[in-house]
Amino acid sequence: MGAARGYTLRTLVIEIAAILLALLFLVPFYFVLVNSVKSFADLLMNSAGLPKEFVWTNYPKVWNVINYPKAFLNSLIVTVFANLGIAVFSSMAAYRLVRHPNKINNLIFGLFVAAMVIPFQSIMIPLVKVANVAGLLNSLPGLIICYFGFGISLAAFLFHGFVKAIPLEIEEAAIVDGASPYGVFWRIVFPLLKPMTVTIILLNSLWIWNDFLLPSLVIPDASLRTIPLATSAFFAQYTKQWDLALAGLVLGVTPIVIFFLFMQRHIIEGITAGSVKG
Repeated sequence: MGAARGYTLRTLVIEIAAILLALLFLVPFYFVLVNSVKSFADLLMNSAGLPKEFVWTNYPKVWNVINYPKAFLNSLIVTVFANLGIAVFSSMAAYRLVRHPNKINNLIFGLFVAAMVIPFQSIMIPLVKVANVAGLLNSLPGLIICYFGFGISLAAFLFHGFVKAIPLEIEEAAIVDGASPYGVFWRIVFPLLKPMTVTIILLNSLWIWNDFLLPSLVIPDASLRTIPLATSAFFAQYTKQWDLALAGLVLGVTPIVIFFLFMQRHIIEGITAGSVKG
C-alpha cells in the first residue's frame, strides 16, 4: 500500500518522458539494423521502412570483403594493450603526484589537465611527423603508443582524485611490515583503485574500438586496419555501398555493445565511488 501511495502522477510523467527519450536514442540503432538487411535499391527507396525482403547475404559479403576476423583481431589487440598501458602508467603517475606534492609534480598535473582540452585536430600534423621520426607509423605497437599519449592525461586526472581518498595510514602500516614502495602500490593501493580502473578501461574501450581518425593517420597498411578503417572501404569517392556499410557497422559495434552491457554495472559503481571519494 505504501508503494502504491508513493506512485504519483509526477512519477508517471517522468517515466513516460524517460521512455520517450530512450526510444529517441534508439532510433539510430533501428536505422542501422533495419537497413543492414535490405538490398541497395530497397534502402534507397525507403530507408525508414521495414525491408521488403530480408537480405541476410549482406553479412557474409561484408565478412569476406573486409576480412572481418583479421580486422577484429587488430582492433582487439590495440584496445586491450592500449587499455592496459593507460591504466598502469596513469595510476602510477597519479599515485606519485598525490603522495609527493611539490612544485614540479603540481606542474606535471597541470600539464595533464591542460592536455585534456587540446583538440586532436590541432596536433594531427605534428603527431604524424613525430610518429614518423620515432618509427611508429604503420604498426600496431606504434598506434598503441599513440593512444597512450592521448589517454593517459584523462585517466591520470581521474585516478588523482581517487588516490586522495585512500588513507595514508594503510600504506604506512604496509611499510612497517616491510613492503617496498612498489609492493605498497601494487598490493595495497592498486587493488583499491579497482572501481575507477574498471571505469577508465570501459570508457577508453568505447573510444579506442570505435576510433577512426587516429588509426587512419598511423596505419596505411590494409592488413593492419582496425574495424572502423576496414568498414570505410565501402565509402568511395563516387559510390557508397550503404547496404554493405551498415552491415559492417553492425558487425563492428556488436562486440563493444555486448562488452558495455556486460560491464555497465561497474561503470555506475566507479562513477559513484569517484563522486563520493573525490
